[in-house]
Amino acid sequence: MDRHEQRVPSRGLLTVLLGAVGAGPLMLYGLSAVSDSIIVDLGISEAQFGLLATACFACAAIGNATLGRVADKHSDNSLMTVVFVLAAAALMLVAIPAGFWMLLIAAAASGIAQSFPNGVTNRILLQRVPTSKRIGWVGIKQSGVQVSQLTASLAFPLLAAVAGWRGAALLIALVPLFLMVLSWRSLRKTPLLTDAASRSVDTTTSTAESEADEPKTSTAEAAESVPVTSSRYPGMVWALAAFGLLNGVGVQATNVYLPLFSVRELGFSLVLGGITAAVAGAIGVAARVGWARQMARGASGPRLLLLLAFIAVGGAVMFYGAGVSGWAWMLWVAAALHRTSALGVSVVLMSALMRSIPATSMASASGMVTAGMFTGFALGPVAMGLLVSSPAGFSLGWAVVGVIYLLCAVLAVVLIRAARRSE
Repeated sequence: MDRHEQRVPSRGLLTVLLGAVGAGPLMLYGLSAVSDSIIVDLGISEAQFGLLATACFACAAIGNATLGRVADKHSDNSLMTVVFVLAAAALMLVAIPAGFWMLLIAAAASGIAQSFPNGVTNRILLQRVPTSKRIGWVGIKQSGVQVSQLTASLAFPLLAAVAGWRGAALLIALVPLFLMVLSWRSLRKTPLLTDAASRSVDTTTSTAESEADEPKTSTAEAAESVPVTSSRYPGMVWALAAFGLLNGVGVQATNVYLPLFSVRELGFSLVLGGITAAVAGAIGVAARVGWARQMARGASGPRLLLLLAFIAVGGAVMFYGAGVSGWAWMLWVAAALHRTSALGVSVVLMSALMRSIPATSMASASGMVTAGMFTGFALGPVAMGLLVSSPAGFSLGWAVVGVIYLLCAVLAVVLIRAARRSE
């Protein structure tokens, strides 16, 4: 066995990458799973509860936009440590019985913890993981958010039944601390690749695309010839960020209020309400891995985004139907459609970046696209909270979510036409 084969990254590193993406959202998903109890205990409104997600994702958006270039200059080990420490700190702050303002501070800490993971994990993939494994691993590590939702949605209601929702947060704080220790070990055992080509840009495309584009400059080559600088990002980066923003509004408007919707509108218990989010999270994990495989086979990013947008519209229609009819089966179908589609978007966005951005600029470019997503994440919950608090309630909320996904479809069509003009 040669040295290259000995350095093939282990599953331990993949676990760490998945954990880094999922650690930050643990707090917010956990609180969403027990949202009915929190609203009652603290005497707050649904709109106020939505402010927790807004504070979280606003800090994440600002962090991704402003700290990405700082991340380019720091080691993988130090950035991963920051991610896990902040995620644990956010959960520990929830355990302090100091009222709603302390939850806002915890949400902000959770948001900052989400400022680095996409950039640093993408860089680790480019610099430490062979090209043959890279896109597949993108799908798995991006599913960390859904694994986080699955874990928090199941664990929080169960632990809250024994120790209260504050006690549940304190116990869950052990998870990111464990992942931090595992990250130190995994990074130490997985050195940088010596092959310069493996450390630059992933140019994975289908055989047909490679043959068709052979006489022309590839997307990856174009990105390297116009490096990401402090004053200029390639237009593709801005387009992906815009799509992420729109999709993000719909994603978190749904994620944050799904348990509350199931409890308030369909009469589910608190635990069963958490299970709706957990099942949706499990579907999201499979969906992200599946869409990553499509990208690895050379699928067109804009075309996949269009397909995902249309499926998401179908999910919004089913959510609306569940609320109007009271039929629980429509909720499960809606959750499945939502997870299959809207949550697959980040995989397509990150895979597109992996194809076209050099490793030296990956953290900052990923930060800009992620900032777009988190801006949408910040806007979605507070907007949904206001809609849910209105006389029209959840029905208006789901209608607006459907319109948002239709706008995503329009943007995807624009991206497809732009790609055709550039051919």
